Amino acid sequence: MSPRFVSSLILALTAAGLAGPAFGDSSLGGFLHNRTAYIPPQCYTRTLDDAGRAHNPCFTCHLRARRPNFINDPDLQLSYAFPGPALSNPWSNLFEDRRRRVAAIGDEEILSYIRTSNYQAPDGSLILADRLADVPPGWDVDGDGTWGGYTPDCHFRFDDAGFDIAADGTPTGWRAFAYTPLPGSFSPASGSTDDVLIRLPEAYRQNASGEPDQAIYEINLAVVEALIARRDVGIAPADEEGLGVDLDRDGSLGTAEKVVFDWAPLKGRDMSYVGRAKKLQEEGKAPLAAGLFPLGTEFLHTVRYVDVDDAGEVRMAARLKELRYMRKTAWQTYADLEDGALEEIKEDHDFPDRVSLFDGNREVGIANGTGWRLQGFIEDRDGTLRPQSFEETVFCIGCHGGIGVNDDSTLAFARKLEKPFGGWFHWSRHGLRGIPDPKRPDGSSEYARYLAENGAGDEFRDNAEIIQAFIGEDGEPDEAALAAMTEDLATILYPSRARALALNKAYRTIVMDQDFVKGRDANLAPAVNVHREVEIDEETGIREPVARW
Repeated sequence: MSPRFVSSLILALTAAGLAGPAFGDSSLGGFLHNRTAYIPPQCYTRTLDDAGRAHNPCFTCHLRARRPNFINDPDLQLSYAFPGPALSNPWSNLFEDRRRRVAAIGDEEILSYIRTSNYQAPDGSLILADRLADVPPGWDVDGDGTWGGYTPDCHFRFDDAGFDIAADGTPTGWRAFAYTPLPGSFSPASGSTDDVLIRLPEAYRQNASGEPDQAIYEINLAVVEALIARRDVGIAPADEEGLGVDLDRDGSLGTAEKVVFDWAPLKGRDMSYVGRAKKLQEEGKAPLAAGLFPLGTEFLHTVRYVDVDDAGEVRMAARLKELRYMRKTAWQTYADLEDGALEEIKEDHDFPDRVSLFDGNREVGIANGTGWRLQGFIEDRDGTLRPQSFEETVFCIGCHGGIGVNDDSTLAFARKLEKPFGGWFHWSRHGLRGIPDPKRPDGSSEYARYLAENGAGDEFRDNAEIIQAFIGEDGEPDEAALAAMTEDLATILYPSRARALALNKAYRTIVMDQDFVKGRDANLAPAVNVHREVEIDEETGIREPVARW
């Protein structure tokens, strides 16, 4: 189903208290400031430099997708295909000069600030969860006295397998995994550290008798990984006869040490979950398909400041900029997803200036049109976390609402590491240091290709540290620097101590202004390589799109 819902649906949801007006959230008293908040600031990048050379950062997101993502959009590398209301760049924070305000914030002041958690109290209790237990009236959209959205329940206390454990020793179901960040502006080099956790529904964490079973949960997570990554996934030795599933697809029920990806139902080949989820799958209540997460899958994503010690080593900050959450609330088949993509193409053709509409509000989140509901909390002026407004959440749809790089509306899990620790660890245990540059199918390195196509380390081409370290005077990548990066992505993704502190200060000024609807990128100076206005279908100057990663 396309996120462009018909007006009658929006009006019906509004009447039911589940949505704001077509372009806004009545609970926040008005309409959207930016009707196209789902188009990210990076899409306004000026790809042609003063010498007429084209830079292509666009292929990070817009490319030929893997089924069942039917949004094949490498053509968006070639032109600014915006609807009429988006031709004027609404992200005015990109052009604000923050240098004087940044200089007024001391190093120790910002370090003290980012090293103070706004998620957990000193006693380990969850600050936001406690506040939501007695929900403030301004957050209670439907006025029923209770919080109807996600209540934070992750304690960020991880065992050696990456599972989160509550203070009382109870597993929360959340499991941290490490992944290679997508090339572009979302990395420590541009001012943010982050992590992602996954949780499958309770049935996937239980054995056939309905009892909690971590070994079963680990196997089901491996099945999901195989389905999303479309490859075999190693597991601890498992008794297939006891599970009733031929996990390694060798034709017999023995001891499996891997989950083999072999999903071709039209050819009689299928895969199966284990434990209670296997029974539900057989009953048609737990559908399984390559490239799709199980119904009820949850993701938790924290976006944080960049902490850095005296020696210059980067790590995750205690303070959160954002807490992002998404849950799969509806199952869509391949046919459903293809119909939605075709509907989107037809609507873009017939009504090129029509903007997308979304249902939801800041309490229950926003549906993205492909079965997921997104919700978020963001830093308030005083440093606490508050629910995102409707408009601030629409912003999230830009990356999770239908672009070629998505796998079932997500970005990180398909890029999960296989080692160390099987990729199941939190960044607080092991950072990016020593993580290699991923290989593309053609054997080339991913970040090296990005540098070659873009001539910079981010869309805005304003990270001078990366340009000086990796790009030669001829505009081509430096081979020696690339060689070091091949075995250690930290060489490109970790900023210097001075840059990290400056980026933290720049973002702090956005928090104090509370004007996220104008952009939340922590630029250190007014953006130069960004359009303030674009023409209808203006060409980017890129002649040959990069079709695949």
